Amino acid sequence: MCVNYRTPTREEFGTLGAFSELPADWRWPEEVWKDYQAPILRRDGAGRLAPALASYGMVPRRHIPPGVKPFDTMNARAESLGERRSFAPAWRRLQFCAVPMTCFYEPCYESGRAERYGIGMQDDAVFFVAGLWREWSEADGSVQASFTQITINADEHALMRRMHKPDDEKRSLVILPAGEVEEWLACRDLETARSFLRHYPAERMKAWAAPRTVAKAAPAPEVSPNLSLF
Repeated sequence: MCVNYRTPTREEFGTLGAFSELPADWRWPEEVWKDYQAPILRRDGAGRLAPALASYGMVPRRHIPPGVKPFDTMNARAESLGERRSFAPAWRRLQFCAVPMTCFYEPCYESGRAERYGIGMQDDAVFFVAGLWREWSEADGSVQASFTQITINADEHALMRRMHKPDDEKRSLVILPAGEVEEWLACRDLETARSFLRHYPAERMKAWAAPRTVAKAAPAPEVSPNLSLF
């Protein structure tokens, strides 16, 4: 499943409404991995669309208790959202977010070995992936957000079924159509929310060989709470 994606630049965000005026001191990496800070879109306490910087992975590594084997929460399976301890509370509280990106990366084995592929829109547009968010109380007294992306089975998807090892279950991120992003974030009913968890048309997507050119660095430092828009 997706554990690495490319974020929009400030210039690309400038065309996206709620992201058009981000604080000048916000920083996020070109490519995002586990525990990196990245922009997400959610509703604030007044129901308004508002961006925030959040840590990729619902349970940041620093919040895994000592003695517990590290585990990954960058992706949440749609089939078990109401059951998994890491995701169920946010799902039941309707803590939906939309994760902006220009592409995400998956391994393709069609050549007989793993090759890194980028997956995005045919027109190279920024798109949003359905996700969940939660908040954590930090040792310094601040409150920080984290997020996960939602995935669905992709055995029948013309593009996404090409990814991952031949014998592995095929999975895909839930890409939200542009006209449904605000509806997803405003959804107040779990059954209605599930109706958003469907495939994006393969003919409107593309995939390409994308050998890694950006080194995976240490996660970005935590964001000061006074930078949040909430």
